[in-house]
Amino acid sequence: MVVLSCDPNDLEGSMRLIEELTCNAGRIQEEVLQEILERNSGTEYLQGFLRGRSSSEQFKKQVPVVDYDRVKPYIDRLANGEPSQIISTEPILELLTSSGTSGGKPKMMPSTAEELDRKTFFYNILIPVMNRYVEGLEEGKSMYLLFVKPEINTPSGLPARPVLTSYYKSRHFRNRPFNRFNVYTSPDEAILCSDSKQSMFCQLLCGLVQRNDVLRVGAVFASAFLRTVKFLEEHWRELCANIRAGQISDWITDGPCREAISSRVLARPNPALADLIEAECGREAWEGIVRRLWPRTKYVDVIVTGSMAQYIPLLEFYGGGLPLVSTMYGSSECYLGINLRPLDRPADVSYTLLPNMAHFEFLQVVDDRTDADVECTCDLKVVDLVDVEVGCYYELVVTTFTGETSLSLGLYRYRVGDILKVTGFQNAAPQFRFVHRRNVVLSVDSDKTNEEDLLRAVTRAKHLLEPLGWLLTEYSSYADSASIPGHYVLFWELRTTVGSSDNDGVPLDSAVMENCCAAVEASLDAVYRRCRNRDRSVGPLEIRVVRAGAFDALMDYCVSRGSSVNQYKTPRCIKSPEAIRLLDEVVVGRFFSRKVPFWDPCDPSSSS
Repeated sequence: MVVLSCDPNDLEGSMRLIEELTCNAGRIQEEVLQEILERNSGTEYLQGFLRGRSSSEQFKKQVPVVDYDRVKPYIDRLANGEPSQIISTEPILELLTSSGTSGGKPKMMPSTAEELDRKTFFYNILIPVMNRYVEGLEEGKSMYLLFVKPEINTPSGLPARPVLTSYYKSRHFRNRPFNRFNVYTSPDEAILCSDSKQSMFCQLLCGLVQRNDVLRVGAVFASAFLRTVKFLEEHWRELCANIRAGQISDWITDGPCREAISSRVLARPNPALADLIEAECGREAWEGIVRRLWPRTKYVDVIVTGSMAQYIPLLEFYGGGLPLVSTMYGSSECYLGINLRPLDRPADVSYTLLPNMAHFEFLQVVDDRTDADVECTCDLKVVDLVDVEVGCYYELVVTTFTGETSLSLGLYRYRVGDILKVTGFQNAAPQFRFVHRRNVVLSVDSDKTNEEDLLRAVTRAKHLLEPLGWLLTEYSSYADSASIPGHYVLFWELRTTVGSSDNDGVPLDSAVMENCCAAVEASLDAVYRRCRNRDRSVGPLEIRVVRAGAFDALMDYCVSRGSSVNQYKTPRCIKSPEAIRLLDEVVVGRFFSRKVPFWDPCDPSSSS
């Protein structure tokens, strides 16, 4: 299948293309798999299973479903200089690195020039979908906060970098055709600045100077957008001074970035604009600050599904009621699906997988938790894209054109690790809600707490703080096995809704915090509550409140270890002893559950 093209300016043609893709999902999936096999059946990896044959029947019968560890040796050989033919007939241009925060450590996958063409198609087709629901987007600009990370070279000489850095540095992004729906406030030089602090300052400066042109704001993930809002809280006075003087700060030393801002954005002093921004940012409460600083903004474009859902209250607080839009579902290894109803509430967001992006298969799980960690082999039944059933949960398995591998995808029939629930169909193409990642769990004994369970429990518990004027801004966790019995530890970073954002020195009500601990436990599943109630194999849950800025420091640490600012997601379960130590050093309060959670011995879901 030739890589499809999409002209984002041709709205009717783009919508017809989406209709064709979703109506013919089954046929397109067959064509995709056949092309992958015809290209790559002779590669070393597939040759071992197919013996040169390229039928889809043989592929599904002989090629196993695998995890990253199965294909990692091939990636290591490629990084060390062996020819790309060991896994792909197409020349490998680079190795894409995952963020490392979902699976515990960064992973790499090879990429070809064709994959960049496919990503360009994906980005272009998002634009007409939004234009269908939001009018007038061609009348202004987008303030998107986009970041790159310095790349490294492998022993083979191939560059290794995050997937978004790869795209932003490519000719596809730099030479993207003008379209009236996607003009950015930031020049490319600000986006391509590898110093994230300089880049963030300059992109905010551009957005503030052009505030009256901004019709939408956003970042890739909700966490990155909120990090930028926090940066604005700390630097608005300096940003205003730059605008007032018409001169950029001396510490902005990236040459191309500085030149682009000075010549094309900050060309003259604007004291009136500086006064206006100072008046808004100088208010005691920052509720609705996004809407107040960018008054024409129609929505906030960030991913708020999965682990990003916990940021929804804070986004609503800062956004002042602006719609939160999650447009796409993708990963380091492959771009997957789009949201065809972008104005749906975040809790209702579903993604339609585009059948031309890769070959999709699914492993059904009994529920959204119990079987999510069962090891898959080629003997397990694998369901094709068009054969999934509404209401069922599945783990995504992907085969890509280049045999890419990474955090969640591999060469062929690779377990992504994402658990999805089928919510409906768009024509013949199923729509999925992202539930959680398979390999992100807390466990002390026979209990297993996944990411969605933890989010649900924390969401219920944090409501106890809201009447007292506190917001939970970040959280993470780990299973403390050093205590006897082991217990769950939650790190919480809090801020007040008015006044100082710093919780240092502000007394926390011990009784309320202990009730928060108990509320989390009461919301966890029956197996956990059995372990606490009957078996006593899990100790009382603990909440450790950390100093303001602790999770910024955690992000800085992860970035220093290889994560990307653009792709970073706060790990909901921490496995690194160094990261745990970093948070432990800034704990300002420790609280334990003083109640044993209720457990019903007749509940069949609580059995061993």
